Amino acid sequence: MTSHFEQNDVVVELEKSLRYVAAILKQKGREILTQYPITPPQFVALQWLLEEGDMTIGELSNKMYLAFSTTTDLVDRMEKNRLVARVKDQNDRRVVRIHLLPEGERIIEEVIKKRQQYLLEVLRNFSEEEIIFLEKSLKKLHQEMKKE
Repeated sequence: MTSHFEQNDVVVELEKSLRYVAAILKQKGREILTQYPITPPQFVALQWLLEEGDMTIGELSNKMYLAFSTTTDLVDRMEKNRLVARVKDQNDRRVVRIHLLPEGERIIEEVIKKRQQYLLEVLRNFSEEEIIFLEKSLKKLHQEMKKE
């Protein structure tokens, strides 16, 4: 990419649009969460467990960019509410993994479904081609960001 493009008005507007979209999605997500007995950080933790499967508190801490102690407190509260359980690793009994329980899975799937319904409503004036192009572009942007 040429350097003259970096200061281009398009890049300025793209960064602003992405920031605004992320803020609105986050706010809408929080509104949906008010109907459920979980906090935004618990939502993030449950989502990681749903997508990645069982993981240690250390692994979850890294994924969430949280201190180990903060993640431990988070897991304690979720365990108390029967959303997750601590289970011994099959191969190494000294290792404890956090396992998503059916209630945690039910809540996270319901919340994600409601978020998707919201997005579907927002996209109602987009053509199928525009939606596909947007999804592919955002996926490519995400892949490039992950390389950093």
